Amino acid sequence: MVPDTQPDPAPTGDAAAVHAEASAQPAQEPGPSAGIVVGHDGSADANHALTVALDLAAGLAVPVTVVRAWSIDTAPRPANWEFGYVSSYSDYAGAVLERLKKDVSAVVAAHPNLTVEYRVALGGPAKTLIEVSKGSRMLVVGSRGRGGLAGMLLGSVSEQCVRHADCPVLVVRPIGGS
Repeated sequence: MVPDTQPDPAPTGDAAAVHAEASAQPAQEPGPSAGIVVGHDGSADANHALTVALDLAAGLAVPVTVVRAWSIDTAPRPANWEFGYVSSYSDYAGAVLERLKKDVSAVVAAHPNLTVEYRVALGGPAKTLIEVSKGSRMLVVGSRGRGGLAGMLLGSVSEQCVRHADCPVLVVRPIGGS
């Protein structure tokens, strides 16, 4: 979650400073215990998983927490980004949060009566989703269908969540199957 009251650190100009600032942030707090947590990476498969999660939440009348894990390589450039200057952790987290809300706005708008919270975290997607989903009613993740040797060598986020989350995990297959 992006803190609203944290002062901006002095600009340092390197990625190591962003990681140092991120490591000083508190650990991810779990989402609402009655709620559903869903991961979203900006893909069409993630939108499909979000739709499933929102439909479930509507039927159960529970809140939804939409989570995006990010890295410096995957984060959109903050508004204050300039060549040769690395923005602060807060700037990057704010840009990721803004992009997440934009990416999911149309899907979330189809469920106007639901309470939806947004979380972003610098770190690995599986670890982040597992932390946020602790004690939740359910964790919903998409599956890109990566299988075979690549899936065995790399491990997938959905597989790690199924193995390590302490709540039920729903893996939503891609719309086209596979």
